[in-house]
Amino acid sequence: MTERRSRNVYGPVPSRRLGSSLGVDIIPFKYCSYDCVYCQLGRTTEKTIERREYVPVNDVLEELKTSLKEGPEPAYISLAGSGEPTLNSEIGSLIRSIKSVTDIPVAILTNGSLLWMPEVRESLMSADLVLPSLDAGTGKVFRAVNRPHSGISFGVMVEGLARFASDFAGSVWLEVMVMAGLTDTREQIESIVKSCQTIGPERVQLNTVYRPPAEDCARTVSLEAMTGIRNTFPGFVEIVSPSDAAGAPGAESVRDREGAVLSMIRRRPCTAADVAAGLGLHITDAVKSLDRLSKEGTAVSERLEDRIYYRPADQIEEQAWTS
Repeated sequence: MTERRSRNVYGPVPSRRLGSSLGVDIIPFKYCSYDCVYCQLGRTTEKTIERREYVPVNDVLEELKTSLKEGPEPAYISLAGSGEPTLNSEIGSLIRSIKSVTDIPVAILTNGSLLWMPEVRESLMSADLVLPSLDAGTGKVFRAVNRPHSGISFGVMVEGLARFASDFAGSVWLEVMVMAGLTDTREQIESIVKSCQTIGPERVQLNTVYRPPAEDCARTVSLEAMTGIRNTFPGFVEIVSPSDAAGAPGAESVRDREGAVLSMIRRRPCTAADVAAGLGLHITDAVKSLDRLSKEGTAVSERLEDRIYYRPADQIEEQAWTS
């Protein structure tokens, strides 16, 4: 894997919500409009609602073309990664450019916080699938869980989601992150259901904390409890679980494989099983690569319940330095 390819385009990687996804990252690491307590990438280093071309669209498109030629073909091309993608003012141009070179559907993974801006809603209209988030049912819990930029209010955010879902010709799948002791209470769930009815997504995807979060207060909800919560929502509702990710083949040599592994854990914390599925490796090869990266000091591991996750060491150091 070349350095050029790994700069803004990564994968295909397994996605619990999309299957096999080729990721496109168009925002610097942890530039976001939120600072969510559950974020698997840690604390936000630059909380902002300023939209500009953080990453040149032409550079990203060239990297994407190279990745598509190398294969394998993913189920989706997803604009996501290490920050809030709608902060990039040229996201609309990129979506249209991607669709001019491939028929693979384009998905946008966004926190949905900027959809109250008409220019943001307009910029996403060429996408095939948009997956925004709603993690709270009241302004108080919204501020505690998402820790939004001061320019974003709960009511305006929900209204933006509703206006987008009404105008968008593609599909909207709304993710609801449920956390024990924070958003799994009866009051919060009832309020979230009410907001979902206002927004009107095609489907709701219930998620919980599976990877190490930014804050210890973000805790996992059991599958039994998640099932009970699902039954309170009308319409099509599914529970997203760690086993939902699909695999994709990849890395051919040890050197390339370890580069691919490092690129994958740089985008999100992964278990050895995640790496094996995402890169089409035998589990023992994934474990060997992660072990070598850990011994080199390039990767670090941390335990969440009965799972061990890996992330780049320099990412940990950067977060410690800026916190």
